[in-house]
Amino acid sequence: MVAAAFANGFDAPFFDEATRLRRISRLNTLARLMDTALRVPGTNIRFGADAVIGLVPGVGDAGAALVGLYIVNEARRLGLPKRKLARMIANLGLDAAVGAVPVAGDLFDVYFKSHKRNIQIILDHFDLARGDLKDVTPRR
Repeated sequence: MVAAAFANGFDAPFFDEATRLRRISRLNTLARLMDTALRVPGTNIRFGADAVIGLVPGVGDAGAALVGLYIVNEARRLGLPKRKLARMIANLGLDAAVGAVPVAGDLFDVYFKSHKRNIQIILDHFDLARGDLKDVTPRR
């Protein structure tokens, strides 16, 4: 019985609404850091750590892809279906593959924003808006 549930994708633990919102909010913060943390002065062009660490040849895009895989794994733990997880991995694969090209890849990283796209897939799955994620972390 347990093996059948695991094979059907019902292995995700149950999270109450507040816990799920906190987890998604944390992922959203990470995606913002990776994709849109900084703005080019005088423009609306935003970029993040993904574009900056992508400048390091070889390891930069691999490191950004590992952060993206963390987001995908958290989405799996939240219970997203395999079809949506595959779409998230495709976003990361495209970002890593094109990002590996020396100059054009760095420009692509500024405009593609795979982490934010993946967060939007999670938000759409749970029928949430980005505004729903504000101030959900309890104060210490």
